[in-house]
Amino acid sequence: MIDTIAVSGEAAEVALGEAQAVLAMVQDDERRGRLAELVAAVGEGELAEDDAEALAELLELGLQTGRIRAQYGPGGEQAALRLFRKLPRGQELSESAREVSGALASLVGKPLTGAGIEATGPGTFLVSLSTDGVELSVRLDRNGVRLTSVGL
Repeated sequence: MIDTIAVSGEAAEVALGEAQAVLAMVQDDERRGRLAELVAAVGEGELAEDDAEALAELLELGLQTGRIRAQYGPGGEQAALRLFRKLPRGQELSESAREVSGALASLVGKPLTGAGIEATGPGTFLVSLSTDGVELSVRLDRNGVRLTSVGL
């Protein structure tokens, strides 16, 4: 459970614009109701957990497709990124990146004896690195970065 997340300034403008744009296109009454709640929450400047999840989905899609940068420029994109990192989904991605970075730090100063990248599916890659005594495999996909195996 999260506390409320404050949304203001340019990040609020981008979030509100994206939520309103999707709301205008959605036909399903349930989704329309959910998006209307999100628009209201952003307008009030505070997001509860459900609102944060819904906004994370919108921002993630807008950032991945380049829509946010195209609509709001580089400043809007940066504001959306800062807001996304405050949301639980963004925090999860940041935490997984820190965990993988910690594992990769075990390779610092050791001679690299092997490296490879394998495409394991659409938008999914496996990066393998090995040194004398340590092998790491890291999965990269739309869900983030994860350490998939460590061999000693």
